[in-house]
Amino acid sequence: MAAPPADMPVRDAATLILARPGPEGPEVLMGQRGAGAAFMPDKFVFPGGAVDAEDAAIALAAPIGAVCAARLAAGADPALAHALTVAAVRELWEETGLILGRPGQWDGPVPPDWAEFAATGHLPCARALRYVFRAITPPGRPRRFDARFFLADAAAIAGDSEDFSRATEELSHLHWVPVATARRLNLPFITEVVLAEVAALMQGADLPESVPFFDNSGAVSAFRRIA
Repeated sequence: MAAPPADMPVRDAATLILARPGPEGPEVLMGQRGAGAAFMPDKFVFPGGAVDAEDAAIALAAPIGAVCAARLAAGADPALAHALTVAAVRELWEETGLILGRPGQWDGPVPPDWAEFAATGHLPCARALRYVFRAITPPGRPRRFDARFFLADAAAIAGDSEDFSRATEELSHLHWVPVATARRLNLPFITEVVLAEVAALMQGADLPESVPFFDNSGAVSAFRRIA
């Protein structure tokens, strides 16, 4: 099979690391991608996916904090910063059935992708999100993403954080994994890196002084930090 072209388009994406305390230390929610997936088949990953065109127009019950919002908007359209947080909430809902939201009724027509979320009586809320990592997929991959990673405490979930009954089939084997043993799973390299970087934050530390950024947008990979 021919390798994909190096100039594959890069799509903006959001990934959500949902964390909670556990008997063996902090735990994170992960699921496994299907064997036939075009991107990272069989890998255990956090819920996440590409930003949809309508995400920028979705109102939030509360936005992400000001520091994180400014870092997301650095060098980007402010509308994209908003859309990324909306995408994180939406992808969590679609892939796990868990709700990051506040009770409330939607104002006006509900987009189809949000119909089942709205039917629960909640508005999406990004207040619990913390922007902690950014990575661009290297050239030559079947799909490329400019992914922003968010960390959120499972205590912010509306309802039971063990209830995955409303999840789609995008991820299988959804379960809470102790961070200390997560590397035993079949993980993408970038997931291992993110876990190492945010370990302190999962222990309750405040926002990092800057956000790590693995920049593979050009011919040469670079490691940067977003202050």
